[in-house]
Amino acid sequence: MQWRSPSVAAWEGRGTYRTLGAFRTFTVDVASTGPETLEPLLVVHGFPSSSFDYHRVVDAMAEHRRVLLFDMIGYGLSAKPDRAYTIDLQADVAEAFVADTGVSTLALLTHDLGDTVGGELLARQAEGRWPVEITRRVITNGSIYIEMAHLSPGQLLLLSLPDERLPDTAGIDGPSMQASLAATFSAHSRAEDSDLAGEWELISHDQGHLLLPRTIRYIEERRRNQVRFTGAIESHPSPLAIVWGTDDPIAVRDMATRLHGVRPDASLTWLEDIGHYPMLEAPSAFLDAVGPVLA
Repeated sequence: MQWRSPSVAAWEGRGTYRTLGAFRTFTVDVASTGPETLEPLLVVHGFPSSSFDYHRVVDAMAEHRRVLLFDMIGYGLSAKPDRAYTIDLQADVAEAFVADTGVSTLALLTHDLGDTVGGELLARQAEGRWPVEITRRVITNGSIYIEMAHLSPGQLLLLSLPDERLPDTAGIDGPSMQASLAATFSAHSRAEDSDLAGEWELISHDQGHLLLPRTIRYIEERRRNQVRFTGAIESHPSPLAIVWGTDDPIAVRDMATRLHGVRPDASLTWLEDIGHYPMLEAPSAFLDAVGPVLA
């Protein structure tokens, strides 16, 4: 058993390891903490983090519903094979997780890379390939229009590298990764030190940080298949809510404005003075924005 910090150990303690699509996958299935009056909620996290992003808000989100979270393959506490990583792979695991829980009707909450995986799930559902009912969905800060993204120097560096595992001597360490994550927060908010340390702990778990040049290839896949992924986000008939941190330096606020222009029927909630990780930067504001549109 590897050492775990208290916050990561507590999160792991809430979860279950399942074999999904031949991969050991960390999942969290939170039962409703009150009367279960709402449909289950599937949460899909972003790059390069994990379901741990939601550890401060999941109990409040579960007040009247079951909440399902998982670490995508290559992320967090899930398996980290040295292989090519695709959106199809992550969507397959998401489907397998939902099937394993027995859920057939759900709401969908996505963030960052999770927006793209969610787009693939929506496309499959619309094509009749994913037999679930999606009742409503919330999309949060992610580069859904990749040509508008302000990619960070670190992201550009990773994309410039070959799609292969880094050597063990690669100079990615905890302080530099935590600083990179903190730089995506708003200047008006701050990360808890324990959260940043936990994020690094999970990124580096099983040497996952050495796979970053492989896992980041989703950006290239977004460029090739944006019509499919974002097209499904735009056109899927389920009710849509857009919740966006205004100070995101990568997935800039103009993306949310553009999506709202395509889907004027969607609600748009701005999280003022909040950056890329609203669920960590401002848990209360995040819950205030997400709660009503999922109720």
